[in-house]
Amino acid sequence: MAEKTNIIFSKDSIPIEDHQKKSFNLREKMKINIIDYDLNHVQEIETDDASALISYNSSKTVSWINLNTVKNIKLIKEIENKFTLHPLILEDIVDVKQRSKIKDFGDTQFIVFKMLYFNQENKTISIEQVSIVLGKNFVISFQEKKGDVFDSIREKIRNNIGHIRKAGTDYLVYSLIDSVIDNYFVTVEKIGEEIEKLEDKMVKHPIPANLRLVYKLKRDLVFLRKSVWPLREVVNHMQLGESKLIQKETIPYLRDVYGHAIHVIDNVETLREIISGVLELYLSGTSNRMNEIMKVLTIIATIFIPLTFITGIYGMNFKFMPEINWYWGYPFILSVMFLLGVVMLVIFKRKKWL
Repeated sequence: MAEKTNIIFSKDSIPIEDHQKKSFNLREKMKINIIDYDLNHVQEIETDDASALISYNSSKTVSWINLNTVKNIKLIKEIENKFTLHPLILEDIVDVKQRSKIKDFGDTQFIVFKMLYFNQENKTISIEQVSIVLGKNFVISFQEKKGDVFDSIREKIRNNIGHIRKAGTDYLVYSLIDSVIDNYFVTVEKIGEEIEKLEDKMVKHPIPANLRLVYKLKRDLVFLRKSVWPLREVVNHMQLGESKLIQKETIPYLRDVYGHAIHVIDNVETLREIISGVLELYLSGTSNRMNEIMKVLTIIATIFIPLTFITGIYGMNFKFMPEINWYWGYPFILSVMFLLGVVMLVIFKRKKWL
């Protein structure tokens, strides 16, 4: 068994000043959405004042605090101070080009993963990084933009559906990750449909335009695999139960979502094999089409070889040629050439070369 470690898929931290030099707006308007709940009550609040969050740090209820942008560094810094978060967390939140990973800071866990959407209009995958801070009584989620795949979780909390209102913050984080992985299945299914359509096109029209679609889908599958694979390791780390924030009751659910992640990876690998087969189908179709063209050209050339030989003989400028003064010589030679071409075509047909 590998050695235990508190950081999975970590990379060198990027100084916060470097992020500030980019197009981050320190005072960009950002709404904070809060869902505070326990078994008996639920409350939803929207605010832009980080000072209102201090009461959720040590409350006995579960508080899900969600922010829909990572560009307001000032507000994120305030949240960091209110919840006494590790300074490295802020750096990782604003760096949206990270691999999925988990960091354990004792009283909190920091989790990063990718949320994917399939754009049906332009047939592309859109990506959004989600950062989550897991505490004893709170979960803080940071998204790049408004809109996510968590509406079903919100509805379960509001209507007290399932186990979520009876459990703690670790179950809420499990639910968020499970929703993201379920959406991976949707993305994989959409890509699979596009591959099936492309396969039909390749059989009928193996043209370069379709080849470009093949390479595009191959890149999408590679990208999807890179998003799912590290998230599987994140869930695996959580299900080991080494953190005091993960309750024993939640571990079976984490094992289940780990199995879902494996299933997504298997589906992606299957689609990669299929798309490789589509590429081979294109190359085979192109090769067969070229062979058909070469066969036709070869037959035409073969037919004209003896005809060219005959015309070459009678095109010579010798004065004493036996047939040079023959009255029926010209139509006779043309007839011979025509019959020779027909005989060759019949022979090719019988040999099934045509």
